[in-house]
Amino acid sequence: MSDTSFPGLAGAAAGRRAELAANLSDVRDRIGAACAAAGRDPAGLTLIAITKTWPASDVRLLAGLGVTDVGENRDQEAAPKAAECSDLPLTWHFVGQLQTNKASHVARYADVIHSVDRPRLVRALGAGARSAGRELTCLVQVSVDDDPGRGGAILSSVPALAELIEAEDGLLLGGVMAVAPLGMAPAEAFATLRKCSDSVRSVRPGATIISAGMSGDLEPAIEWGATHLRIGTALLGARRPPVM
Repeated sequence: MSDTSFPGLAGAAAGRRAELAANLSDVRDRIGAACAAAGRDPAGLTLIAITKTWPASDVRLLAGLGVTDVGENRDQEAAPKAAECSDLPLTWHFVGQLQTNKASHVARYADVIHSVDRPRLVRALGAGARSAGRELTCLVQVSVDDDPGRGGAILSSVPALAELIEAEDGLLLGGVMAVAPLGMAPAEAFATLRKCSDSVRSVRPGATIISAGMSGDLEPAIEWGATHLRIGTALLGARRPPVM
């Protein structure tokens, strides 16, 4: 039965769609202004809607507004949401820390893994991809302040990890990702990531993805060459309680 049978539901959906449309317009305006300041073409950037804690209905609304890339950071939330939206032409990004024992499950639905930071995970994702008959694009998550405690490969290990991904059947080396850590200026963090991108492209020239920038720091990310922006709060609003 459609929402039109329940005017309250239909009205709520229309209101949420209008909210998301306004937020998306604002985010795109910010991206456009940052690209103009950096002398870049906005068409060269991919906006990933980070929908963690938000329902699959929001994914559908965003898809209707032209969003093609969706990101999640918890397998237990991402898997059912991806299944519910499997009829939509979306690229699914897994952006959170990934446990090795979850790798084979994530490999069944995710298209791009942003958080590859250790050899064991490379091997687990490769096995999962081959088992599922899929090819996964993998990004090296970089600890730009050389502190692996928050996740991410230390700077000196990035080239070797990139080579492992490139050599693993079922995986495609796509580029690099980082989160600007607290206590470090975003511009400094993203400048470091840009240098790491150069080293990864020496392993595979086509590994041009630089996943950097979130709601609060997308402007410096664009200045330093980000190709993929992970936008949650600015697009969907303040995070809701986690889905259990």
